[in-house]
Amino acid sequence: MELRDIEYFSVIAEHGHLGRAAESLGLSQPALSMSLRRLEKSMQAKLVKRTPKGVELTAVGAALLSRVDRLRLSMSDVAREAADLSQGRAGDLRIGAAPEFAEFLLPPALGVLFKSAPKVTAKVMVAAPDVLLPALQGGELDVVIRGIASGPFPDLIHEPLFDDEFVVVSAVNHRLAGQESVTIADLGQERWTVSGASVLSWKWLQAMFREHNLPPPVLALDSNSAWLRLLTIASSDLLGFSSRRFVTQVAAHFPLTVLRVQEATWARHIGVIYRRDAYLPPALVRLIEILKTTARRITAEKPPAEGGEY
Repeated sequence: MELRDIEYFSVIAEHGHLGRAAESLGLSQPALSMSLRRLEKSMQAKLVKRTPKGVELTAVGAALLSRVDRLRLSMSDVAREAADLSQGRAGDLRIGAAPEFAEFLLPPALGVLFKSAPKVTAKVMVAAPDVLLPALQGGELDVVIRGIASGPFPDLIHEPLFDDEFVVVSAVNHRLAGQESVTIADLGQERWTVSGASVLSWKWLQAMFREHNLPPPVLALDSNSAWLRLLTIASSDLLGFSSRRFVTQVAAHFPLTVLRVQEATWARHIGVIYRRDAYLPPALVRLIEILKTTARRITAEKPPAEGGEY
């Protein structure tokens, strides 16, 4: 059964006459008759019967005609869905993000996407960076937002978004806040909160302590919620090691400061990562472009200076 034949049949039913139907379709009457015979063969039943005035529908023809409008609507829905998918207005996205970037970069980008693409759905995994890459490589995620991974990953594409740095964060009333210079040794007796004891930022900080012959830093609070960590820091004597960009966002509302610890500032390149051989749905391509625009806007905002309340 061909959709074209069904459309032609509906025109025959509308006119009740093969000649007038053929004329309205711009077809010859033999071509239209052939289309009707093809449809009747596929239906295994007669759809029209001839009358002195033209043709009229059989019971089977009338039943088919009653379904044609619904069929047209269904085909229209399919066409719209295909257009939505091809233009990035629909689709199901699986996104992974490190906590800091899930909580300050991703929300405004998703807000733009959802406004312009109401049929898009997204599932977001917020996890430590060392959890996200295996999930991406295993096909559980379509894209990951995190520090661009070091090492040979020939199966992955890295697209940079912005440069950031991890800095030591404290409450504004912490004993080290406001000092012109804080050394690694000054941090030796402090307690910390990080996102997972196995994440690269914590390993980097541990290595820095070893380089200065200090005991390992003490981990008091382990949480993959960046907001929880920073809000706890703001109301305690814990220290954190977090994205300067994210600290800027949170510290606009809570009493936080960045300590001036020259040896403990870790530069990071933040980007989106996806599999080299993966199909990128148009909605995902659209999200990546929105993330780039959002990142340019955020990085254009100059972070406040260290050592004082934001």
